Amino acid sequence: MMDPVTAILSFSVAALLLTLTPGLDTALVLRTAAVEGPRRGMIAGAGITLGVLLWGIAAAAGLGSLAAISPLAYQVLRIAGALYVLWLGGQMIWSAWQTLRLHTSPETISTDAARQPNWFLRGLTTNLLNPKVGLFYASFLPQFLPKGHFGPAGLIAFGAGLALIHCAFGLTFFALITGAASKASRFLARPGVRGGIEGLTGLVLCAAALLLLVAH
Repeated sequence: MMDPVTAILSFSVAALLLTLTPGLDTALVLRTAAVEGPRRGMIAGAGITLGVLLWGIAAAAGLGSLAAISPLAYQVLRIAGALYVLWLGGQMIWSAWQTLRLHTSPETISTDAARQPNWFLRGLTTNLLNPKVGLFYASFLPQFLPKGHFGPAGLIAFGAGLALIHCAFGLTFFALITGAASKASRFLARPGVRGGIEGLTGLVLCAAALLLLVAH
């Protein structure tokens, strides 16, 4: 059984490796930063990291494993999450098509970006509706909870602290991504580049949604 210090150090290493592994969250932040600007990219990243924190607290409280507690609830969450990501990806593909077809100027793109939806909420919703994130935390985080050192409330607080470490890594990684996008803003503002990034990200999201739909 791990002591608290060993648990924190071990989880930090695992969380760092997980953060550096590209995935759906990375694609969403990169796309938002490249197409709509670094600020909106970080807003999306903040929503994603809040979702991670909520899943971490749920897992520490023993509520993360929906598949074990209620297979029906897990299936409903899986389908709802997949449909949401599919809708989000479809919107991006449509936007890419419009951009490439109309060759929208950078000035028009900036005006359109002001009418974009709340990316904090989108980032949070994408994370919360992904049952694989919940199942990952339900099976992964309990291994680092020093059950012999804390009571139920203490374990929840300790689990939330571990999730916060993951959130800190995630926000730092997202800041590096959005910072790189900021330096390349002129290049990314070109309609062809913008449309290509938007379309590619949309395809990635749709593919992830379809894989989630066929998963059991």
